[in-house]
Amino acid sequence: MTKSVRNREFAVITYLFLSLFLMMMVYFVYFQVFRSEDVINSPYNKRQDTFAEHVVRGEIQASDGKVLAQTVVGEDGSETRYYPYGAMFAHAVGYDGNGKAGIESFANFNLLRSHAFFVEQIFNGIQGEKNPGDNVVTTLDYDLQEAAYQALGGSNGAVIALEPSTGKILAMVSKPDFNPNTILQEWDRIVSDENSSQLLNRVTQGLYPPGSTFKIFTALEYIREHPDYGNYGFDCEGSLTEDGFEIHCAGNRVHGQEDLITSFAKSCNTSFANIGLGLNRTGFSKLCGSLLFGTDLPTAYPSMQSRFVLNEASKPSQVMQTAIGQGETLMTPMHVALVTAAIANDGVLMKPYVIDHTENIRGVEVKTYHPSVYGELLSKEECGIMQEFMRHVVTDGTGSGLSGGNYTAAGKTGSAEYSNTKGESHAWFTGYAYNEEKEPIVVTVIVEGGGSGGEVAVPVARAVFQAYFP
Repeated sequence: MTKSVRNREFAVITYLFLSLFLMMMVYFVYFQVFRSEDVINSPYNKRQDTFAEHVVRGEIQASDGKVLAQTVVGEDGSETRYYPYGAMFAHAVGYDGNGKAGIESFANFNLLRSHAFFVEQIFNGIQGEKNPGDNVVTTLDYDLQEAAYQALGGSNGAVIALEPSTGKILAMVSKPDFNPNTILQEWDRIVSDENSSQLLNRVTQGLYPPGSTFKIFTALEYIREHPDYGNYGFDCEGSLTEDGFEIHCAGNRVHGQEDLITSFAKSCNTSFANIGLGLNRTGFSKLCGSLLFGTDLPTAYPSMQSRFVLNEASKPSQVMQTAIGQGETLMTPMHVALVTAAIANDGVLMKPYVIDHTENIRGVEVKTYHPSVYGELLSKEECGIMQEFMRHVVTDGTGSGLSGGNYTAAGKTGSAEYSNTKGESHAWFTGYAYNEEKEPIVVTVIVEGGGSGGEVAVPVARAVFQAYFP
């Protein structure tokens, strides 16, 4: 082998190892900048458990500074996690004991690291004392949370309020709830009660038939397929039969002659069942897929995927039920709220988030979280049409209970049957409100077994709107 050949092979090997070294350095920098916090903050990372040996877990605060969770240190050095408002923030804030949930879980790393002044940390180390953990300041609005919690009352269900222009979660209520202060004592009873589901966050994990709130999707598909949707006409006689299957309007009401916007405002089942029979099922499925069905929701809270089942082989009965939000269609309240938020925000969906910033014990900001775009779900033109339709629900339809406030409201009601017993249905409302002084707010409500959305869910939403627009 000649010397020149040996030198060439040596050069190749050298450059190969140099390339591998550079690739490792690039990945190391990428990991440190973009991925290290995610890995450390993973609930599966046992390394977090060691942080508590040196740091007193920080506070979780509402947007106005009210303390929602704090660690109380006893004279003997024992630490107790305390939740001043008990069950009111149970699912939003979560718990720390027998595992973690809510903000306590996905902000665990933030709460267990300390950015106290380094001299203070050195002094604490010398004294053998723990350093104070950083505080997590949330986007949760105490007044809205209280209004939603009180309005839902003793009913089971969920309320979610968020800011469509930013994605800030302002309120999150799920019932039945639990008292995080006594979660350790009551753990065995809660987890053994199969009918309780107290730990389930119904906002993101509760799957329900959406009822007439789903008519938003049916209307959008019809509008896409029929640019002349303004010419739609239907004579509602209170029922519609196709292939031996019969659909009734709520309360067997007869709405008479309707156009599309009137059908939507009055939530006419027969009209929308008629619309569903004529839709392109492939296009309908594609629309629903683009609007987050079968998709993991962009939220830090554990969530369930919503389900839409319709294809060319579906029977007319299934098509009719699907078009009015029944059948096999299931949605989470968070999913309904996010689609509503996209409509209110001219088609752009912002990623929902609940942590505004973290700060050290002295109130100095450590990390700030900013709004970010998830994607454009709908065109601005489509949203303009749906905004008009949803406004009509309040002015001339089933959401009239939202009229008369110092805000402009728009939305859609729903009553979703959930059993074979006639008259048993969940009460739904989803919508938004705005005025000249404050940012728009989206509110989605489900009251389990509540019956009429207009009569039961709308008053809950109204209470939240009134707290936001005092």
